[in-house]
Amino acid sequence: MHTLGIHHVSINVDDVAAAERFYCDVLGLAKLPRPDLGFDGAWLQTGQQQVHLLAKSSGEPLPEQHYAFLISDADGLLKRLQEHNIEPRSVGEITGVCRQIFVHDPSGNLVEFNQPIITDAN
Repeated sequence: MHTLGIHHVSINVDDVAAAERFYCDVLGLAKLPRPDLGFDGAWLQTGQQQVHLLAKSSGEPLPEQHYAFLISDADGLLKRLQEHNIEPRSVGEITGVCRQIFVHDPSGNLVEFNQPIITDAN
């Protein structure tokens, strides 16, 4: 048995509709059909992976726990966030590795956006 990658990440959210607006309308993820699982939620597609929104309360999100989207245009993302009046928690760079943008979703979950820095050595 070999793992092949990440299929999905499940995110607990307080308000599924608000989370869908953030992930679909702001970030551009596509909504997928979701079977009735006995509780509200949504399945979203990003590249070959999925984000599953779960209408489950689990208390305050841990401050540094996060997951990261691989992105191709950090400047474009910053512009899009600004258009939606979303203030990043932080914007930075790991020299020679990547640019990072961190934001909180409507439920307070920390989300990273990671744009690798391509150099001649890569």
